[in-house]
Amino acid sequence: MRRIGADTLGVDALGERATLVQFSSAFCQPCRATRRVLAEVAEMVPGVAHVELDAEDRLALVRELGIDRTPTVLVLDSSGREVRRAFGQPRRVDVIAALGEAVRASEQAADTSRDG
Repeated sequence: MRRIGADTLGVDALGERATLVQFSSAFCQPCRATRRVLAEVAEMVPGVAHVELDAEDRLALVRELGIDRTPTVLVLDSSGREVRRAFGQPRRVDVIAALGEAVRASEQAADTSRDG
C-alpha cells in the first residue's frame, strides 16, 4: 500500500492519528462545502489533520496519485498509508467512519510492529 509523506504534501507533519487530504480546484463549488466538512471533523477529532491542495498547482502529484476530479479526498492513517478515497462532497458521517478505519489501521500496524 502506498504511503504519502508530509513532504510530498508540502506540510510539516501528518496528523498524529490520521490525515484528510483534499484535492480542490478554484471554481469547484462542492470543494468549498467539502473544505467546511473536513475542517469541522478535523477540529472535533483529536490528532486529525486536514490538508487542502490545489489540484492545478500540484499537477505532478495529481497524476501520480490518479486524481481525476475535484473534490477528491484521501484518508491517510498516521503513517501516511491511503486507507480510503472518495470523490465528490462527503457527508460528515462518512468522513468520521473513514477516520475510524484509518485509526484502526494505524493501531493494527503499531501492534504488528510491536509483536514482531
